[in-house]
Parts: sequence; structure tokens; C-alpha cells
Amino acid sequence: MSASPVVSPLIESKADLIEALSKGEKPKSEWRIGTEHEKFVFCKKQRTPATYDGPSGIKAILEAVQTKTNWSPLMDKGNIIGLKDPVGGGSISLEPGGQLELSGAPLETLHETCQETGNHLKMLRSITDEMGLEFLGLGVAPAWSLEDMPMMPKSRYGIMKPYMEKVGTLGTSMMFRSCTVQVNLDFSSEIDMVKKLRTSLALQPITTAMFANSPFVDGKPSGYLSYRAHIWQNTDKDRTGMLPFAFEDGMGYERYVDYALDVPMYFIIRDGEYVNCAGESFRDFLEGKLPQRPGELPTIADWEDHLSTIFPEVRLKSFLEMRGADSGPWEGICALPALWVGVLYDQSSLDAAWDLVKDWTAEQRDHLRVDVAKSAFQAEIAGRKVGEVARDMLEISRNGLAARARQNWEGFDEGVFLHPVERALKLEKSPAEVMLDAYYSTWDGDIEKVYTERLF
Repeated sequence: MSASPVVSPLIESKADLIEALSKGEKPKSEWRIGTEHEKFVFCKKQRTPATYDGPSGIKAILEAVQTKTNWSPLMDKGNIIGLKDPVGGGSISLEPGGQLELSGAPLETLHETCQETGNHLKMLRSITDEMGLEFLGLGVAPAWSLEDMPMMPKSRYGIMKPYMEKVGTLGTSMMFRSCTVQVNLDFSSEIDMVKKLRTSLALQPITTAMFANSPFVDGKPSGYLSYRAHIWQNTDKDRTGMLPFAFEDGMGYERYVDYALDVPMYFIIRDGEYVNCAGESFRDFLEGKLPQRPGELPTIADWEDHLSTIFPEVRLKSFLEMRGADSGPWEGICALPALWVGVLYDQSSLDAAWDLVKDWTAEQRDHLRVDVAKSAFQAEIAGRKVGEVARDMLEISRNGLAARARQNWEGFDEGVFLHPVERALKLEKSPAEVMLDAYYSTWDGDIEKVYTERLF
């Protein structure tokens, strides 16, 4: 990482913690769409994950992208670990096992989002084709063990890995063997934030079913359609899950702050170096009682870093982050944000979506999160199949996108990006089930087929 030249102010009161969230409020005219997606990078010939170093490594990719784009490098102890667009605001970063992530710029329309994604992937292919590298669009590495995965030279991962091994059974698989696509969306007020947070939390497992795309692990079917979702259920219960308190009376910024204060810390950053604070209390830090820095008080930047280490199904920062979907094919990168923009960025659609889920209990929501990992559309909630609820959600989204009326040069609105979801619901099969059908038929049980059939 690169140390910021701006000194972050000290936290003076709880109001400062709340302001870190409320500062995201924007009028509807300024709402934007920020799409993130991760992909596995692997050697085409050996079918092994790409390492960091070497002429065909992740470092070489980043350096080549920097040459092509002139984006600013992000460094960690002399190693390039990402790139930042100083103009548009997008960035490229690394996940622990070398998964390459595009964090897209905040854009006005889904047409722009899909163009951004296409330009990014085309540029990468122009670099990696000569390196003999490919990109795999799955939610979980299908055959590589944890021991097979390289570890990227990011200091924070050296802190997170041993802590993950203490607090959950699959946290390191989350770090090294999973990929996602997600979208970051805005809100206009505290009331708007709460309604969007509640609605999207309840519907997040429905999205998991729609985009389930990780049926394999360790070279064979896992018994799950979204093994990635199963991984998250066994990562770290202190910082994951469905946030049942969000549905209680009195929910607002302050209630989320109280929750976040009780999530154990990972680290703080001082002079460009990560200080290991894994398991410590941010409440103690506020009182100058952090054992690693006795007497020192936290800054706003420390709080914002802490918020970024919390991983519920929907994360609140100065925007809302939808976190429930497996990574998948190129078209899925556009479909996921389209689904959520249609639901959350039109008031009539948001109202309809809330009506769909408002009577679900916390127990039902929790069961749903577990069940969709195995059963996708066949899971049930409140006496209905997930497939039925998904069709309702899709219709709500389609109506919301039509109401936005953001057309491309051909006159199509943003609903064109929903086609992958429409196809899955027509088949009544998640992407994982389609892949399993192929595995048991045309692939003849050969897991190696995934390295040619599921590429970007």
C-alpha cells in the first residue's frame, strides 16, 4: 500500500463514527453503480494457479496493465499489489490467492458498467495470451487445494490468515479459493439506507441461488451448488451473516456502529506498515487501551479500515455492498448489478421488494442462507420455493430498470443485462446445476474440462 499524504483526524466522539456512514448520503441524481468482480488466474498448460513472481506471474500482469493504462501503482513493502485510476476512480487489486479483482469506477448506467468490464477483460487478455495464462469464472477453485494456492505479498493477509484459522473452519478457503461479483450502491438518507439494507439482506440468499456457480472443490462435486456460500457460513461468525439487528426497531447508522465496534479488529496502519491487532477491541482503542499502541487514539482512517474488515451478506460503509453472489461468466458480471439496481434504485420496485420479504422471520432468513448453498432454487422460504421468489424478484428488477429508462444506442434499456438470470429461471437450474449436468454427461466426470469450458 502507499501511505496517504493526508493525516487523518482523530476520532473525537461517536458522531464521527456515525458520520463515516452518513457521509454517503446522496440525492438520487447522484446515485452511482460500482461493480466489483474477481477471477482466478491460472497457467493454461499446467492448469495451476499463477504465482506472483516470474515472467508469467501476477506482478508481470500488473506491471503490463500499468504500462497500458498509466494507472498509479499501489505498493506494499516494495511489491506492486494493485493499481488505481487517478481519474475515474476504479482500481485493480489482489485477493490472497492471486485472484485478480476489478473494483469498477462509480458509473451512472449499467451500459457503462458492462463497457468497463469488457474493456478490462479485453485488455487483460491482450496481456495474458502471450503469457500462457487464462481466467476462470467460478465461485470456488474447482481442484486446487489450499496448499496449491500462492500467497500474495500483501501484509494484511499475513495477519488475517492465522486469525482465520483460529475463528472458523473455512476462512482460509474464503481467502485463497473463492471469487465473487458484487455491486456497491448508494442511498439518500438514513431511512432509505435502512429500507435498502433490510430488503437486500433478506433477498441476498435469493441472489446466491441465482448465481450459484461453485459446485466443485478438491477436484470433485462438493455436494453444494454454491460451495462459496457454504465457505462464508464457516469463516468467522463475528463478522459475517444476516445482521438480524438490522430488522429491529431503532435500526440506523448508530446501531450499525455499535455492531461494528464489537467486531474484533484485524490491524491498523502506521507509516505504511500494518500493525497486527487481530482479535482486539475497537472500543478499547477508543479509550487508548489498544495493547499494540498503548495510549494512542484511533483516527477516522482507522475506523474506515475497520469497517472494511466486516463481511456480512450486505455491508454498510458510505454505500451498500451486495455480497451474496458467486463469480461467473462474463455476462454474469453485468447481470448481478443489473438485478440489484432494478430492485433498489426505483422506489416502486424497492417498495415491492420489501413487501415480498417483510414478513420473513430472522430464523427463516438464516435457514434460507444455509439451504440455498445446497439447493439453490429448490430451497424454501415461508412456504414458497426460492425459484418462485426469484421470479418475483426478477420481475421487480425488470420493472425498476424499465422505469429508469437508461437506454443504449440501440434503444434497449438496462434490462438486457438480466438475460442470464432469465435463462436460469427458465431452465429452473442455477449455473452450478448446468455445469454438473455437463460434468456427468459430456464431460464424463473429467474435472479438467472446467479449464476450457468456464473461461472468461
